[in-house]
Amino acid sequence: MQPKKRSNLRIILGKNYYTLRRYLEWCFGKTKFAMSVNTELEPYIVFKHQTPLLRKLKDIEMWLQYNKMINLKLAIEKINGVIIYPGETFSFWRLIGKTTRNKGYVEGMILSHGKYRTGVGGGLCQLSNLIYWMTLHTPLTVIERHRHSYDVFPDVNRKLPFGSGATCFYNYLDLRILNGTDQPYQLHLYLTDQDLVGEWRTTIEPMDTYEVYEKEHWISHEYWGSYVRHNTIYRKIYNYESQLIEDKYITENHAIMMYEPLLTDNIASDK
Repeated sequence: MQPKKRSNLRIILGKNYYTLRRYLEWCFGKTKFAMSVNTELEPYIVFKHQTPLLRKLKDIEMWLQYNKMINLKLAIEKINGVIIYPGETFSFWRLIGKTTRNKGYVEGMILSHGKYRTGVGGGLCQLSNLIYWMTLHTPLTVIERHRHSYDVFPDVNRKLPFGSGATCFYNYLDLRILNGTDQPYQLHLYLTDQDLVGEWRTTIEPMDTYEVYEKEHWISHEYWGSYVRHNTIYRKIYNYESQLIEDKYITENHAIMMYEPLLTDNIASDK
């Protein structure tokens, strides 16, 4: 968990290697990617969620968030209406592609090694976070998701469990979702003046409901001096009669805190 210091050369070579490997997998792999788009909406909403476009974040200039809205609009144009048919896999980056100035993307906020910097196409993690959270409330299966390695901002009016998002970096830190069901699922996304809004829709009225919750949460003080935040995420599934049919582990998160935690009873040397 302790951060490893790598030279700039090694970082560049590593990025090039993993990027090329993912391109080759796209071209020659056996994964059947979801590529069909339909502007006509499927009749039933499985789950809907929205997140605010503008947040007051310490030391973050607001123009970066306004630019994020431009980037989100462009990315949504690529994936709104995509249908995942049975056996197909949704890939965040396979659909959106590389975010470049030529495509209209602008400078936005990018988190890197616990610090923020500007980069073309920045801010799309809000979109991958939303899609991941919605997917946890469906029968779809997340087969690739990368957690955030750093906890950068203190909780302010948090409504979702810590670590319930998915970081993304073109093209090898992807979000992939497999449709292992027998019916198609459609992703519907749009922006309002205040929010990023998303829905998973399908052709048959859903019978089950989902509750995603944090089961364990603790903070450890590591030997190298930093605090690390940990938790586990579980999911309950209820049938149409509101009977619990499953309570299952989903994932766990471990993130280096970039701010001083409030020293309470949940801080320990280990779990």
